This record gives sequence, structure tokens and C-alpha cells, in this order.
Amino acid sequence: MTRERLPNRRASELFEVQALALRFTVSVSKYPDDRLAEIFITNHRAGSAAGILASDAAICASLALQFGCPVETLRRALSRDGGGHATSPLGVALDLLDQTNRR
Repeated sequence: MTRERLPNRRASELFEVQALALRFTVSVSKYPDDRLAEIFITNHRAGSAAGILASDAAICASLALQFGCPVETLRRALSRDGGGHATSPLGVALDLLDQTNRR
């Protein structure tokens, strides 16, 4: 498989999510055809365990997207509670993006 890279200069969108009773900032960039290409997640406490894990998960998701993994496959693979709601910062962010795209 070949990695589909993004242009060096690209627009990105910032928004906040709440997961695990913590606040996270999410940055996403898309390919010109509007497909999600990368996602970055940070926590307000630099160096915290939750922030490091969220950041690493987002980097892995970005690489998976760039190698052709569909967003829906990632969304469905992530942890959910008994009500079907995403529990991780990455899952919450991907669900929010999915809801926004459906509008």
C-alpha cells in the first residue's frame, strides 16, 4: 500500500471534545475531496497520561487514514459504552465529525 500524503500547507479545523471526564482539543485536516486525512488530539495538561494516549491514538488513526483505512472502519473498532456512545477522545471526535458530515 502507498501512503497518500497531504500537501505541506493545508487548512485544518479545531474543536473541543469531552471524554473520560476530560477536555481535549482536536485538529483535523482533509484531502481536497473532503475525506478525513489526519487528526491530532491534545489535552490541556501537557504530558498527562490521558493526553499522551489520546495523541498517540490520533497519530495511529491518521496513518491508518493515509494508508486507506475508511473512517467508518476506525469508528466501529473503537470502544463504546453500553449505550453505543464512544468512550475515548478519538471515538468521540470521529463520531462528532460523522454527525457533522451527515448534516
